[in-house]
Amino acid sequence: MNDTAALGADRMSSAPSSPAASSASAGSAGGAHSVRTPRVAVLALAVCVLALVAAVIAFADGSWLGVPFLLLAAVDGNIAWFYLRRARKTQAVDTSS
Repeated sequence: MNDTAALGADRMSSAPSSPAASSASAGSAGGAHSVRTPRVAVLALAVCVLALVAAVIAFADGSWLGVPFLLLAAVDGNIAWFYLRRARKTQAVDTSS
C-alpha cells in the first residue's frame, strides 16, 4: 500500500460513521438556529441555476432546446427544496428531544 492510500484510509477511519452523527455534531456547534445544508441540496441548487442559464441562452438563440433545460431546472429545484426541508425537520426533531 502506498503512502497516499494509507493517508486516505486514515482519513476515512476517523470520519463519523453516519451522516446523522456528523450533522448532530456540527449542529450543536453552530448554534440553535443554524441548519447544516445537505450536500445533495447544494449540488441540486447549483445544477438548477446552471440549467436556468442554459435555458435562457437557448431561448435567446431562438432554439427550443431550452424546454428540456427548464424541466431539468424544475426537477432539481424540487430536489433541493426536499432535502432542505428534510434537514430542517430532522433538526427540529433533534432539538425538541
